[in-house]
Amino acid sequence: MNRKKLQKLTDTLTKNCKHFNKFEVKCLINLFYHLVGGITEQQGTAIGLDRNAFQNILYRTFGMLDDTIMDRVFRAFDKDNDGCVNISEWIYGLSLFLRGTLEEKIKYCFEVFDLNGDGFISKEEIFHMLKNSLPQQPSEEDPDEGIKDLVEIALKKMDYDHDGKLSFADYEQAVREETLLLEAFGPCLPDPKSQMEFEAQVFKDPNKFNYM
Repeated sequence: MNRKKLQKLTDTLTKNCKHFNKFEVKCLINLFYHLVGGITEQQGTAIGLDRNAFQNILYRTFGMLDDTIMDRVFRAFDKDNDGCVNISEWIYGLSLFLRGTLEEKIKYCFEVFDLNGDGFISKEEIFHMLKNSLPQQPSEEDPDEGIKDLVEIALKKMDYDHDGKLSFADYEQAVREETLLLEAFGPCLPDPKSQMEFEAQVFKDPNKFNYM
């Protein structure tokens, strides 16, 4: 991409981005093109990070392990649902992922946990996520029973209208009362250490750019 085009892209993304300044946007653009391997934009073909490349970043950089959650994070970034995260989705997604307000993070986490996108987090969805994120203990008992108990505890604490599933209103109220419940069903945001390391690596002189 030539300098003029890059400058225009940086200006546009900075203007529409809530949580990054111009220097940070420039660094993230550099990182993006580094990660996609310097592919040049072809006529009518958007370049971006496909699901595997994106999940690899979540795994290597932010220590995420759960395939279900990583897939949902990818979908939350991929707003136009075309199977790849383009440059603007990358910048706006990271803006929320790294520095979003509590309100933004509540919406994002709910979207991640609502596996089938029907506007509710069901018992089955909670069970599926907890089963994946909790280490299995070798014991005589059926390990699923312990997970079912946890599902019931979560619903008891968070299901304010007692309809057996979590609406956005239920989830939001629960998180506002106890912010630890934000990632109740699996880590889908970076932990503070990963975030700090990522920002320290990426937000430095873009002319001396060297990452991963």
